[in-house]
Formats: sequence, structure tokens, C-alpha cells
Amino acid sequence: MDPNPMYHAGARRLQDKYSTRQLADRLAERLARDRLTDDDRAFIESRTLFFLATADADGRPDCSYKGGVPGFVRVLDAATIVFPNYDGNGMFRSLGNIAVNPHVGLLFIDFESPRRLRVNGRAAISDTDPLLTDFPGAQMIVRVTPEVIFPNCPRYIHRMPGAEISEYAPREAYRPPEPAWKQRPEFREVLPPSPAQDGGEG
Repeated sequence: MDPNPMYHAGARRLQDKYSTRQLADRLAERLARDRLTDDDRAFIESRTLFFLATADADGRPDCSYKGGVPGFVRVLDAATIVFPNYDGNGMFRSLGNIAVNPHVGLLFIDFESPRRLRVNGRAAISDTDPLLTDFPGAQMIVRVTPEVIFPNCPRYIHRMPGAEISEYAPREAYRPPEPAWKQRPEFREVLPPSPAQDGGEG
């Protein structure tokens, strides 16, 4: 078993083929950590979006975009990230994966001043989490315990100006409009009874 938790046999084979094993080990040694810093907290909580990678019990992957107002992802302490799951398309691909396989990857990106941070860890979902009332419109809370946290070189991030916050993003004292797709007859007849909110689980 490789002593470095960031790498497995597949990564090592390619590192050896392209002579990057020493570089990979140095990057892990100098940059990777398992505790969130104050700088990580400030960066994560300022983001309006992130990408969530999950896999089912057989290892089949899925990647989902998660968006909200700044602060919709919170760092509670050096070992805990939380974020809400909002009403979405009802497929529960991401949360369904977490229910059978807790391993997740989170990618946070700043497109204005290119920067990115990766967090790999284990997640758990709850619809009775005490923080549920802190997130207007949340169905469930996802808690992530980081195992490996590391920044990535931002050179390939396309610089883009600040995006407008989606009108569907839940927030305090605001009821998002119902999305147009939910008004289509083939979907309207099978919608569960719930508040009209969108933007989350897919």
C-alpha cells in the first residue's frame, strides 16, 4: 500500500511513466493537508458555486454543479464543511450516491482571480440536522469531513467576470420562482407536494 494517501497504483504508474513521481510527492508534502485553514474558510464561504463529485456503490461516478448565495457553503471548524441540498429535479443522484458511498470530491473555483481548491473526504446527509433551519429552502444538510485538502495550479482557469446570482437561489426572506420545466404537463402531474424552489440536487 502506498504511504501517500493521495496516490494509488494507477496514479503511480503514470507518474513513473512521465517521470513526475518526485514532483507529485513534493506537491503532496508541501501543499496537501487534512485540516481546513482560516484562508480555506474565507475562500470556501465566499464562493457562489462548487462542483461535487460522487460515486455509487459500484464506483460509477457522477458530477454535479451546486450553486447558491455566498455563504451557502460553510466551514464549521477545521474538520467540517456543510452545505444545504435544495429542491431540484428529484433524481437525488448526488445524495443517493452519498447514501451508499460516502467518498466525495469538492472543487471550489474563483473565476475572477483564478484560484481553485480541492477537498476530498467523506460525506453524510441528514434531514434532521440542527443546521437545517439556518439555510432557507434546504431539504437536507450535507456534512463533509475532509481527508485531503489541496490547492491546484490555476493556469488553465478561464478568467470570467462575476456572475449574476441565480434568481432561483434560496435565501432569507425570499421565495424563488418555480422553474418553467415544472410547468410542463408531463412533469407537473408527477411533482411531489412541496414549496416551489429549485437549484439544488440533480
